[in-house]
Amino acid sequence: MAFLADSLARIKPSATIAVTNKARELKAAGRDVIGLGAGEPDFDTPDNIKEAAIAAIREGKTKYTAVDGIPELKAAIIAKFKRENNLTYTPNQITVGTGGKQVLYNALMATLNPGDEVIIPAPYWVSYPEIVALGGGTPVEIVGPQEQGFKINAAALEAAITPKTKWLILNSPSNPTGAGYTRTELRALADVLLRHPQVWIMTDDMYEHLVFDGFEFATIAEVEPKLFDRTLTVNGVSKAYAMTGWRIGYAGGPAELIKAIGTIQSQSTSNPSSISQWAAVEALNGPQDYIPKNAEIFKKRRDLVVSMLNQAKGIVCPNPEGAFYVFPSCAGTLGKTTPGGKLLKTDEDFVTALLEEEGVAVVQGSAFGLAPHFRISYATSTEALEEACTRIQRFCGNLR
Repeated sequence: MAFLADSLARIKPSATIAVTNKARELKAAGRDVIGLGAGEPDFDTPDNIKEAAIAAIREGKTKYTAVDGIPELKAAIIAKFKRENNLTYTPNQITVGTGGKQVLYNALMATLNPGDEVIIPAPYWVSYPEIVALGGGTPVEIVGPQEQGFKINAAALEAAITPKTKWLILNSPSNPTGAGYTRTELRALADVLLRHPQVWIMTDDMYEHLVFDGFEFATIAEVEPKLFDRTLTVNGVSKAYAMTGWRIGYAGGPAELIKAIGTIQSQSTSNPSSISQWAAVEALNGPQDYIPKNAEIFKKRRDLVVSMLNQAKGIVCPNPEGAFYVFPSCAGTLGKTTPGGKLLKTDEDFVTALLEEEGVAVVQGSAFGLAPHFRISYATSTEALEEACTRIQRFCGNLR
């Protein structure tokens, strides 16, 4: 009798974590490695947020809290949704989890039955299909090709919906592409969803504040209020507030679903860290002026990376609307051989050889559901990005 659960066979480890670990190992062995695999801002958490956490510790706010969030944080989240997204929630429609990933996981575990289908636009964050599969559901991938800005359209969505479809997962701006859906594009998707009342929408808005060139963020329940009662709007403090390690994510949605999410959480982690929750209260209620300043720094990095990658032989790099990723095509390098003698047949071959021969760690596009591409996170210093892109140019220029 097998000791491990059959469900483990349905999933694979995170490719983004794997490449980050590989880069760490090479660095520890003395290699000069530039890691562009991790999806987290390199900025420090703002001081006012740190001070709120320290104050919480000193005031003894270190006990268990309500499973799905302290009232003060729920109030701050309600105010945020109203202020920034024109969405109105009550406390029983808000859940707080240990990161956005836990909120997504809880929601899918609370709703999926064997045979349920979940539509996932590709390229996608690596965890979406894995969590769906772990929950016994069936991931249904729709490719948003590069020529469509890595976005799906209404016709593709309509064609993918079946009587078994339970969820559509939308992520805008996207990890891994940085692609953002405009109001008009969301409106077209909403029109399809209105015709299929069995389909719920999970919208991952984690990169909401990291948008460029005048792009206006919108979320689907705001664009089409008739979808409000079957939309879970997920967000968190990790990206906009540089709080990845604090592990606080949250969502607004129908009370029945929120209660079910709380039930799952009560039997897994219980409450998120009390100290992190108080820090998140300050993040949402406190000054917001540094967020656009940080976004401007990311924009300059994006412009640098896009420009330098498009000067690399065989690489085509689109210009994303937001987040802190680019998702270039490496199709023009395939079939060629590296100076180290490796034949590049796939995007995985490309990223492996790039790491081994030039010490640049990126993630293959196939891990995100679209090959032959690779993802670069430009959430690191300008100097590191310049050096990494110079190495990529050299690597590509030396292919034969």
